[in-house]
Amino acid sequence: MKLTRSRGRIGATPLIIIAAVALALGLWAGSRRIGPPAPPVVATAIMYPAPQPIGPFTLRRADGQALTESDLRGHWTIAFFGFTHCPDICPTTLAAFKQVWTRLASQGKTDQVQFLFVSVDPQRDTPEQLSRYVGFFNEDFLAATGTDDQLTRLTRSLGLVYARIPDESGGYSVDHSASAVIIDPQGRRAGLFRPPFEPGPVSADILALTGSR
Repeated sequence: MKLTRSRGRIGATPLIIIAAVALALGLWAGSRRIGPPAPPVVATAIMYPAPQPIGPFTLRRADGQALTESDLRGHWTIAFFGFTHCPDICPTTLAAFKQVWTRLASQGKTDQVQFLFVSVDPQRDTPEQLSRYVGFFNEDFLAATGTDDQLTRLTRSLGLVYARIPDESGGYSVDHSASAVIIDPQGRRAGLFRPPFEPGPVSADILALTGSR
């Protein structure tokens, strides 16, 4: 009788261990499934360890409508700050982004991305001037500007700077950050692209961010 009971206990112990191990593996696998997704693999974009919030702001779009932080939600936004009288950096950047847009359109992904050009020269860049300038590169690109107080509030929130520099003719030019800010669909500052903006790698990174690669 004692031998029979002893054999029964020995036979049950491995089953208990197996069940415990299976439960532990199931819990581990479940935690893997519900954990945060792996970050996208990008080649040229510099992504921050954690996206940063952008403070409230209001600018005026080229079409006369207001542009606020709510307009940055629901898309990946690539925002570049410059001015229409810029002799080199701004037109080169927008020309590169035009090529990026064409590549995204060929993948059917332009509904997930928007490009935004913000002028830091509101004295000269009227809505009409902005509309003509940006529309020359791509009519789907957004364009906006604002007062210096509005622009300074936003550029500081994005980690960018700009300054007007008088020239010898009595006019001025504008020095500004040359990086393009990457804003995620939650409206947070997620990273940046630094020049030179090569259309191929930039397009590939944006597709990776949208989950299309």
